[in-house]
Amino acid sequence: MTSDNAPTTPCAPPDRIAAMAARLTQVPGIRAVMLGGSRARGTHRPDSDWDLGLYYRGTPDVAALAAPAAAFQGSPVEVAGPGGWGPWVDGGAWLRVDGVQVDWILRDLDRVERVWDDCRAGRFEVGVQPGHPLGFWSPAYPGEVALGRVLSDPDGELTALRAQTSVYPEPLRAALAGAAWEAEFAVAAARKSAPSGDRLHVSLCLSRAFGVLTQALHAHHRTWCLNEKGALAAAAALPRTPAGFADRVDAALRGLDTAAVETASEVVREVRAVLGAAAG
Repeated sequence: MTSDNAPTTPCAPPDRIAAMAARLTQVPGIRAVMLGGSRARGTHRPDSDWDLGLYYRGTPDVAALAAPAAAFQGSPVEVAGPGGWGPWVDGGAWLRVDGVQVDWILRDLDRVERVWDDCRAGRFEVGVQPGHPLGFWSPAYPGEVALGRVLSDPDGELTALRAQTSVYPEPLRAALAGAAWEAEFAVAAARKSAPSGDRLHVSLCLSRAFGVLTQALHAHHRTWCLNEKGALAAAAALPRTPAGFADRVDAALRGLDTAAVETASEVVREVRAVLGAAAG
């Protein structure tokens, strides 16, 4: 219980979000709306954003999306259509509702289903995408469905896909764990640049190496890794992750010198030993 004088934190009421989701699935092309991010996982703060995935088929009516966006925010909102934000994060809109950020993110349901088929066959892609400095890893698409909460799904399409993604595909686990070889390659490249003080190249190589290891560790435990944010701490908390994993990565990224490269090399060897032991 709080006192009458206690400060309040803006928070969009859940019923407003539910009404928004129901309204959005009335827009031509929008098939379902899913809540993602910390609010879907129950790890949010009162002021956390609301992340809504708008799953569409065909070409969504962007103009028709602008009308409810303006109604909910109380002022005009720019809605980016498919491709407006890049090749993987299709587009969407940023709203401010009841003092809290509400993000709409478009997702092509046909493409998500194709990526899911690839994942079940052990295939994945890493694409260039603004906002994803280590690239957009295609398994994030089914991972978002698996970890999200369906808010509106008139025809049950997204609900059915979510049921499928509740089981992490073994071929994907093997493929992502096997891709850890790239981390060793990246560290070898950094080792050549560190003596000359080329910190940009070293930082990019080491970041890539640690990003690959983080993806591999999540896959090894059949855990979806959606993006770079919080991924290092989450990987460090997984069983059998090498001791001091996060601290050693932090130290290497602060140093960016020859000693940092050798620390990175040790981390790579230890993680690959964990992955190799499971494979054998």
